[in-house]
Amino acid sequence: MAYDAQGARKDFDRGLRRHARAELRKRLRREPRDALTMLPFDDVIEALGRRSQTDLGIQTIRLDSIVGTVGRHDEFDRALRPATKKLRSRWLGVAASRRSGKDMPPIDVYRVNGLHFIEDGHHRVSVALAMGDTTIEAHVREVRTELGAEPDLRISQLTLKHHERLFHERVPLPAAERAQIKLTDEWRYAQLAGLIEARGYRESHAQGRLIPRRELALSWFHEQYEPVVARLRERGAGGPGTDTDRYLRFAMLRFLLLHTHEWTEDAIERLLMEIRPPSADDDTLVHQILKEMQPPTLTRRRSQS
Repeated sequence: MAYDAQGARKDFDRGLRRHARAELRKRLRREPRDALTMLPFDDVIEALGRRSQTDLGIQTIRLDSIVGTVGRHDEFDRALRPATKKLRSRWLGVAASRRSGKDMPPIDVYRVNGLHFIEDGHHRVSVALAMGDTTIEAHVREVRTELGAEPDLRISQLTLKHHERLFHERVPLPAAERAQIKLTDEWRYAQLAGLIEARGYRESHAQGRLIPRRELALSWFHEQYEPVVARLRERGAGGPGTDTDRYLRFAMLRFLLLHTHEWTEDAIERLLMEIRPPSADDDTLVHQILKEMQPPTLTRRRSQS
């Protein structure tokens, strides 16, 4: 088939325009700055924690499973559209080979939790997408990690993932329980781990033995975390965020106001009665926690008054 150079140039220019429009929409909708940025493979692996790597050979992969790159996240956007005119010459050369009927060699990718990161073949993928392809041949190397990765993962969330991984190294829960622990502030993973480890120290002292981390993690989850989360759900208390966000606020408030480490029924009821709008007389940390525990609508009204 004769190669249509003009058509290829139009494809490239169309890709640039679509990238520019996507950037404009992102700003108008106030989406995260990195919403269109390809994930950098090395940073993702550092955050998730590498376990092992296996060469899976040549496979057909879906183009929409590609979310990242090895070293070229500023040249293409998340949809593999060209993000700079500097790519024009190379892009048109690949398009020429493709349109002339030449066989395209497989690209090279890393697979992480079903998602793919391009090591070699960025232009081939970009051209394939511009021509309407949905799949491509790839040499796949699968990297298994300590944590999984979601398709909508962004660069700005990698620090949160890193702290989540460190938490699970300190508090080794089984997979089912582990999946239920989610915090929205990366630094609070360390706070929660510290509370659990302090409980382990007290329990080990009381029992006269060193409790293994896995045993400690499970006993904390079933004896403290689950019952408290259930009560907070029942009362609709604890503020916005995840169940773990609400649990941690409640646990910190317990010691600050009641000066106890126990989760008795009486302690839980007394603590629930303490949830109120913060006042100027509160301790700084108590004030912050109580503020976070308020419903979002109430928080907005107070800030506007």
